[in-house]
Amino acid sequence: GVPDAAPSRVDAPQAAPIPRSRLRSRPRSYAILVVTAVVVLALDHLTKWLVVNHVQLDTQVPAGSPVTIHYIQNSGAAFGLLPQFTFLYLVVAAIVAGYILLYGPRMGGGLLRLLALGGILGGSISNGMDRLISGSVVDFIDFHFWLFQIFNVADMAIVGGMLVVVYQLGFRHD
Repeated sequence: GVPDAAPSRVDAPQAAPIPRSRLRSRPRSYAILVVTAVVVLALDHLTKWLVVNHVQLDTQVPAGSPVTIHYIQNSGAAFGLLPQFTFLYLVVAAIVAGYILLYGPRMGGGLLRLLALGGILGGSISNGMDRLISGSVVDFIDFHFWLFQIFNVADMAIVGGMLVVVYQLGFRHD
């Protein structure tokens, strides 16, 4: 006769395999988030360093241009509001950073959302570091023809990231 064949692995019940893309998605999402945050933080601090070391405080370069590098120290929040609440801004930055790190990759929305959240994270940490170290933030980008406020790279990353997230959440189809 034919010898009894050993039971094959096919006969044994198996759990459904986890797709490879899902196994890598969370670490990949965190990597995108963190790398984006680090790039924003590095660009923000590099540009602030350049301004502090090459432009005199409260001056504009080039003078009279519609877009200038206008070096100021901002001890307030956005638009220089409420400078007496520096500690509160640090707490808010820490809460935002923690929330993004804990829940950001789980929010869905794809690569664009991760880049936006990374920008918010990097901008929040960068401005938070400045407030913690010196009590103020270096602002220097001044669009005289459009906005009334002077801002920096971290501010652009925060506002741009928030606009992307709000836009995506507004068009969510669940």
